[in-house]
Amino acid sequence: MKRILQFFLHLIWIVFLTIVTQIGGVVWLISLLIGRFWKKEIRYKKALLFTGLYLISTLVIVPLIAPIFGRMSVQHTHKIRPTNYATVLLNRNYVKPLLNQVLQKTAQSLKDTPIEIRYLDANFPFIDEFPLLPHLSHDDGEKIDISLVYQDTSGKMTNRKKSISGYGSFVPIKKGEIDQTARCKKAGYFQYDCTKYATFGSINQDLILSEKYTKQLILAFLKNKEVGKIFLEPHLKSRMQLNSSRIRFHGCRSVRHDDHIHVQL
Repeated sequence: MKRILQFFLHLIWIVFLTIVTQIGGVVWLISLLIGRFWKKEIRYKKALLFTGLYLISTLVIVPLIAPIFGRMSVQHTHKIRPTNYATVLLNRNYVKPLLNQVLQKTAQSLKDTPIEIRYLDANFPFIDEFPLLPHLSHDDGEKIDISLVYQDTSGKMTNRKKSISGYGSFVPIKKGEIDQTARCKKAGYFQYDCTKYATFGSINQDLILSEKYTKQLILAFLKNKEVGKIFLEPHLKSRMQLNSSRIRFHGCRSVRHDDHIHVQL
């Protein structure tokens, strides 16, 4: 009975690691195999083996193999950085080379501004249609989420964010604006604002949306003909007077997009 329980616990852990990191389940199995043949008893052997193998895989091996699958990690510069480095450690920072080019060209067009491109979830390194949960469409290397731009109480732009994960800190809807959240939830899509539970901690709550610089960031992306769609909440599109047909409503089956900008080829 004990062995059966251990088997199911390992299975649950493998599934969880695979869902969150794509490679974690395989790395866990390899670490168990090595641990079985490595007879020396040391404290926390399984955990140490897994951690070491996972870091080597994520930081060295995966970036070398991903191009075989047509993907590469987002190239960091002084203008392009992850909102949270957990995105990198979880292998959720992979895109097609063309999207990397879009990011670089957009960053170049923003070189004379204080705006930095802070990205959130992109895609996993391997296999089209392998879901990057909880996203519905980040499965082909062609999508990436970008943080909004904020300003402090003095009106000065900042590259700080309002939540640890980068998600879940929504821009309040003003009177007279489209309340898409209310519409979607009334239609039965109760998950629409569920990312409010995925902040992993709220920070910098004094910050407010910088409409000027967020609009400038979006327009910089739209300069790239390779950009096919940008998803943004309707009240923000209207408020910032963004009229491009490429800026679209993502549908009620998705989640709110007034805590980030979704950019795709």
